[in-house]
Amino acid sequence: MTPMPAPRFAARSYSLSAIAVFAFASVASSRPAYSQAQSTKPAPPQNSLGTAPVALASDDPSGALANALSAACRHDVSAFSNFLTASSAASYRKLDPVQQIAFLARMVQLQDNGVPLLSTSTEGRPILRCETKGLTGDFRFGVPRMDENLVYIPVQLVDRSVDFGLVRTSSGWKLLSLGLVVLDVPQLTGMWLHEDLQAREDNAISALRKLASAIGAYQRAFERLPESLNELGPAPSSGISPDAAGLVSAELAAGHLEGYALRYRIVPPPNNSRPAEFEIAATPADYPKSSVRSFFIDSTGVLRAADKHGAPATVADPPLDSSQPEE
Repeated sequence: MTPMPAPRFAARSYSLSAIAVFAFASVASSRPAYSQAQSTKPAPPQNSLGTAPVALASDDPSGALANALSAACRHDVSAFSNFLTASSAASYRKLDPVQQIAFLARMVQLQDNGVPLLSTSTEGRPILRCETKGLTGDFRFGVPRMDENLVYIPVQLVDRSVDFGLVRTSSGWKLLSLGLVVLDVPQLTGMWLHEDLQAREDNAISALRKLASAIGAYQRAFERLPESLNELGPAPSSGISPDAAGLVSAELAAGHLEGYALRYRIVPPPNNSRPAEFEIAATPADYPKSSVRSFFIDSTGVLRAADKHGAPATVADPPLDSSQPEE
């Protein structure tokens, strides 16, 4: 399966627990392919599976794994922690609520909470489907491989298989590993947070470039700069106009950018000596949690970036691409 929201972890360690992070990251790094492979069928009305564990015995390792993934699908923090080893559960409970939910979303590779539905393959093995309001993900269980008190269960996620390791404890089967190495909740959470931050920064870069291009097209069409980003938004069926130029999505025209606050302004020239220019700044909405770098672009088309500790970037900051010429 391919992730949601995915990234580059700054820390480098060759310990066994760190290897676990990268083993799972390799599964969770091809989001586009996963998104295309998922169904866009709306989720059905809530049923008993939306509020209770999947009906498989937890003393069976496949049942325990199905129940754990079912809890992750529902974003049921309390139920999911019951399927972690004592040390992993303690680390998981120390995360803040937002991080706990983000961890569950990553486990099933779906952003929204959903309804888990259980069926059986023709070979008699579980198939767990997580249906959200927008997307659907399937977990197809393979044949478990037992080794004393350990079991490894291959689970098919679209175009690849991931081994989930479980260990038998006095209180039942618990999640132990992803990709055959030990699950480390703190490191895995740290990597995913970094990945999400990087993805938001990449989206901000793309959005500023798209807006700058749209503003240039608007200026050529209407011989003036838009008074606000709103004027770049979708046009009605009657056609484009200076109030609705149809150049960007409604979301972007409204200034909605995950993790960032957008500011657009027209810069009048001194003494009307030349045409007016524009500048757009994207500033972290909740520094440093939502994002770190601030971005800036203006009429020159040069995109600038810097860690301003939550303050807006300006024309004085360095170009994002050092090969970009200063104008």
